[in-house]
Amino acid sequence: MTDRLYPAAWDRDTGPFFTAAREGRLVFCACNACDRGLHVPTPSCRFCGSIDTSWRDARGTGTLYSWTTVTQQAHPAWPVPYTVVIVALDEAPEVRLTGCIPGAPALSAGQPMQVWFEDIGQGRTLPNWRPLQNGDLA
Repeated sequence: MTDRLYPAAWDRDTGPFFTAAREGRLVFCACNACDRGLHVPTPSCRFCGSIDTSWRDARGTGTLYSWTTVTQQAHPAWPVPYTVVIVALDEAPEVRLTGCIPGAPALSAGQPMQVWFEDIGQGRTLPNWRPLQNGDLA
């Protein structure tokens, strides 16, 4: 197996995100004062300055905000082509999460997306995204 970077569940800012992913849940950090989503998670709200934040469960759906298809291999762990996506969460559009889709799928801005959880080994799981197909339940 090729070496790769693994998320750190012990990190105080992002650990809860990766711990929830291991449990099959998607979460995001939010400000309890102004009710806005915070990503990248920080100890205080960038919108109102409050330090009253908490982790909230997300439904696991969003809209495709942006994407790019990589065609030149930079590392053996990432065979090409693959498409890096940025997805805005439905319940907190200011929270935009990244994911990776194998190949070069036909995508369009605003396309509905759904989370899935990828086991990347060593007891670690990453939330990832795929297009939501007609008839899929969110």
